[in-house]
Amino acid sequence: MPLPIDPKERLKQIATGFALAEGPVYSRRGYLLFTDIRNQRIHKLEKGLLTIFRESSNRANGLTFDHQGRLLVAEGGGRVTRTEKNGSITVLAAAGLQGPNDIVYAIDGSIYFTDLPKGRVYQITRQGQVRVVADTAGPNGLALSPNQQHLYVADYKVGGVKMHAIESDGRLRAGKAYAPLTVDGLKTDETGNVWMASVDGIEVYTVNGEPLGKIATPERPTNCGFSGGTLYVTTLSSVYQIQTKVFGTRTF
Repeated sequence: MPLPIDPKERLKQIATGFALAEGPVYSRRGYLLFTDIRNQRIHKLEKGLLTIFRESSNRANGLTFDHQGRLLVAEGGGRVTRTEKNGSITVLAAAGLQGPNDIVYAIDGSIYFTDLPKGRVYQITRQGQVRVVADTAGPNGLALSPNQQHLYVADYKVGGVKMHAIESDGRLRAGKAYAPLTVDGLKTDETGNVWMASVDGIEVYTVNGEPLGKIATPERPTNCGFSGGTLYVTTLSSVYQIQTKVFGTRTF
């Protein structure tokens, strides 16, 4: 199977000048948000205009939205938050956390996030309970399969991606080896492919763990995210985009 991108397509740089870009997520309101971890900012890119969405972000890293369009943030400073529609910040989890890294919102209203320093994957249930659902050496990026039955977790320390089946109550089964890659952030598309920010590009694998190809990047990528058939890629200093032949998985 070929890489689901037109061979004529090329990465286009759309923003640059950051210390460590991460967490790209596209709002249904028509703008891209991403983090600049070392400068502790969340940026907003709308119609080519770059603005600061939030200063003093507590080392915000991974981002996503919930079903109401509220921003969910994995803050490396030790908490998970939700930005309310009036701009106020609600802390969803903090006790015992060291460095939340990435975050996803599930269709059942629960939230999964990783804490890399603690070596744990957590779930925040619909009722607000925070519980450990997996232990792994260095959990970094994570992504839900399009059917919401599996959670992919990248272990940055071990150097591999595991696929965890999700139980009916939201807990995770033991992970199975999926891709032998060192991966930061990752996302899935509606066909089940997994798009992974690896050492020198975005590696794309099928649902069965077969490599389809790689989108080479000018510098090490940190994460990626979809808006329809547009893939956004964050690297150490910049943000890029490229058109694909598939649509990304939506959970919000």
